Amino acid sequence: MKFSSFVYLLIFLYSINNYSQTFPVYKTSEKITIDGDLKEWKTPFIGPFVIHNSGEKALQNTFVSLSWNNKNLYLAYKCTDSQIIGSPQKKDSQIFNTDDLVEIFLDPDGDGQNYIEIGVNAFSTNYDLLLKCISPECGGWNTAMDFDIKGLESVSKVTPEGYTVEIKIPFSSLENIENGGFSKPKVGTKWKGNAFRIDYGNTTEYLALQPYKSLIFGFHQPQEFAVFEFVE
Repeated sequence: MKFSSFVYLLIFLYSINNYSQTFPVYKTSEKITIDGDLKEWKTPFIGPFVIHNSGEKALQNTFVSLSWNNKNLYLAYKCTDSQIIGSPQKKDSQIFNTDDLVEIFLDPDGDGQNYIEIGVNAFSTNYDLLLKCISPECGGWNTAMDFDIKGLESVSKVTPEGYTVEIKIPFSSLENIENGGFSKPKVGTKWKGNAFRIDYGNTTEYLALQPYKSLIFGFHQPQEFAVFEFVE
């Protein structure tokens, strides 16, 4: 009986570790201006996002596109939103508790430590933080809100359909994160991560590009992050 339980546990852990979908990050030679206007955006959008812990269809659609060049990682989000909640606030405000926003988590080495979280609301307010540890194995929940990504840019734009967001993340700033594994990517490099949206309104929904099987820590489940592969 004990042996069978152990085997089932191994199968469960194997299924979680092999659950990650792989999403492309396309290399671009285009000049990308961070202004919230996606008319010039060339790379494909992926989605729609789904409910983060069930995979069920969301009430409103969210799509994201990722691209890169030798200096920066770029993200663009398209969010359908009939009731935008939020306001312009100072940088590093805890807008995830109050405002409609999009987020990106990046954990290149996939060890669940020293990974970053960036969030941007519909009014261009952003925050960036470093997740040093989230599990008892490494000392328990430990975040650094005073962490700043030098050169981070984000601009949102309210549209008739909802809002759009553009983000630029310089690789040079990420390389300074100790034990983060943020070495400058090349074609074929794979980073673990996930993209999210919190949609407040009549019904609050927590959405993810890749949904999770487990429920611990909400969005913070690095063992189930997707894979972002840097491609030509």
